[in-house]
Amino acid sequence: MSSRRTKQQDTLRAAQMYYLQDQTMDAIARELSTSRSTVSRLLAAARETGLVQIQIKTPSDRAPELERVIRTRHQVDVHVVPVSDMLNEVEVLERVSMQAARTIGPLVDSNAVIGVAWGSTVSTVSRHLTSKTTHGSTIVQLNGAGNTQTSGITYASEIIRRFGTAYGAKVEQFPVPAFFDHAETKNMMWRERSVRRILDLQERMTIAIFGVGSMDAEIPSHVYSGGYLDATDLDSLEASGVAGDVATVFFRSDGTDGGIVLNDRSSGPSLENLRKVRRRICVVSGRRKIRGLRGALAAGLATDLILDETTARELVEQDSHSSDPIFGLLQGLDGL
Repeated sequence: MSSRRTKQQDTLRAAQMYYLQDQTMDAIARELSTSRSTVSRLLAAARETGLVQIQIKTPSDRAPELERVIRTRHQVDVHVVPVSDMLNEVEVLERVSMQAARTIGPLVDSNAVIGVAWGSTVSTVSRHLTSKTTHGSTIVQLNGAGNTQTSGITYASEIIRRFGTAYGAKVEQFPVPAFFDHAETKNMMWRERSVRRILDLQERMTIAIFGVGSMDAEIPSHVYSGGYLDATDLDSLEASGVAGDVATVFFRSDGTDGGIVLNDRSSGPSLENLRKVRRRICVVSGRRKIRGLRGALAAGLATDLILDETTARELVEQDSHSSDPIFGLLQGLDGL
């Protein structure tokens, strides 16, 4: 048996004894024939890798109720990250990204094909990933990152490199533009065998990880701030009623994407193809992304949602104004 496997077993055993059986660290050390300091490190590893997740519940904690309502309304597994109103957007993003990284880890198994969309939120998530040993897994870039100002390779590759390093996975970049100048060029490029190889890999994804892009966010989404869209593109998106994007594919608040011409030039996966992925993890931070979030949920793009408490409250409040009588009851909930 390898030393790595032994450490994993000891970590699990120590966590079970400490958190489920109320054993002291001295007692655990004796049973595992090790030192108290080693037990302390094992327990720390259990928390860092997400094997143990600690939640503090208070009488005023609305997160569980928010999770219940969002789960029922939108049919997603949801994690609401409690945050103080005193935090700024950058601090909130850090808190949400830490929770997202800990949530993603246990979902990643060996032989997985994990699609990662670059962006401000996913970039922050990638910096908080903790190591987990997998075998035969692949990280694949979901959309190209090049534009007229940069190849985008450095930005996007750093994000997927962090995922690859964290999970011991092979990394596959997608070195094409985020948006082609002409849809015909994209269609021709998609016939090339080197590009087809990446597209075929994307079609075998078992997990997709992405944020929601929004023009209105306080922390600008990279697709809107990184020189990818010119004034004509932005005017076209506004005229089409676009609320947000996932992997540089745009949609409206009601989840529709028909007639959005920029999507014909986008290198990201179609919404239809994205919905075929078994596990789709959406990470959202900031209430000004609410239109994009609602559009993504209406389009059925997420199976798992991780978001901050303020945005979750806003989502539930907007839901409560719908004609659905179940959610009309929420108007009477104090603090929602």
